[in-house]
Amino acid sequence: MEKIFEQALLYDFYGELLTEHQRSIYEDAVYNDMSLGEIAEQRGISRQGVHDLIKRCDKSLQEYEAKLHLVERFARAKGKIQEIENLTEQGAVGVSVEDCMKRIRELAEQLLGELV
Repeated sequence: MEKIFEQALLYDFYGELLTEHQRSIYEDAVYNDMSLGEIAEQRGISRQGVHDLIKRCDKSLQEYEAKLHLVERFARAKGKIQEIENLTEQGAVGVSVEDCMKRIRELAEQLLGELV
C-alpha cells in the first residue's frame, strides 16, 4: 500500500514530465489498478513491455524527486501546517498562549523561508 501511495504522490508532482504513452499506461497500473496482463491485452503489447515501461516510469519519477525534492518539501510544509493547525485549534496542553504564538511564528517563518 505504501509503495502505491508513494508512486501516486510522485506521479502527482512529476507525471506531466512523462510522455503521454507513459502516463496512460502508468495511470492504468497505479490509479486504475489494472494488472499487467489487462494493460498488455488492451494495448496490444506484451506483459514484459508493460512491466518494463512501469519500471522505467518509476525510475524517472524517483530521479526527478532526487533532483527537485518537491515531494520532500511538500511533506515538510504539510507537517508544519498541521502543527500550526493543532496549535490554533486546541493549543498545546500545559503551554501558555504566548508560547503557542511563538511556535506558530517560528513555523510560519520556516515555511516562508522554504518558499524562497
